[in-house]
Amino acid sequence: MKRVRITLSPRGAYAPPIYERLAGGASYLERALIVNWNVSSPPTGFLFRLEGEYRRFEGELADSPMVSDYEVLPITDRACYCFLEGEVSVAARALFENFTRGSLMTVPPIECNDDGTNTFSIVGTETDIQTAVDGVPEGVGVTLVQVGGKRVAADSVVGRLPPRQREAVETALELGYYDVPRDVTTEAVADELDCATATAAEHLQKAESTVMASLFGT
Repeated sequence: MKRVRITLSPRGAYAPPIYERLAGGASYLERALIVNWNVSSPPTGFLFRLEGEYRRFEGELADSPMVSDYEVLPITDRACYCFLEGEVSVAARALFENFTRGSLMTVPPIECNDDGTNTFSIVGTETDIQTAVDGVPEGVGVTLVQVGGKRVAADSVVGRLPPRQREAVETALELGYYDVPRDVTTEAVADELDCATATAAEHLQKAESTVMASLFGT
């Protein structure tokens, strides 16, 4: 059996409006995970874990014609689980099913990244994994993030960080941004990441928030 970690870039019919909100389309959400799902037959069910101003997302669910039922289960005032039942396109359903054929198992959670992508692990035979990767339809980008490794799923706070936030923290550490006293500015981190200073600061702040929340069990 093999394990790979991949990142998908769904677009168009492969990215329902609710998904687009989870994956960078709602700036008030700091983190969004798809914890579990059932796409075997309509209606589709999803369980999300959300961090940020999730009450605003609840309002969007109430107004969405795609959502037939939902329930928000608060954890803290800035974190919750959210159950959703609704309709997704045939294309989006097929994309999920592509990674459950044969021996394959998709390992939750699916991390919804701020750039519209999502990252997750799949386990199965080498042949079935290759078939699934080759079967990703045109219009959906696919990147192999990691092949193999001892862990089946991320079990540390580092594994909880989206790729861009993790890259920002690693770059900041390399430059000495977290040294005491601090001699490196956010601008220097942004230059290394080739992004705006405000973007680098946002990546670092969100990563730091996740790390601190993990330390105190939230």
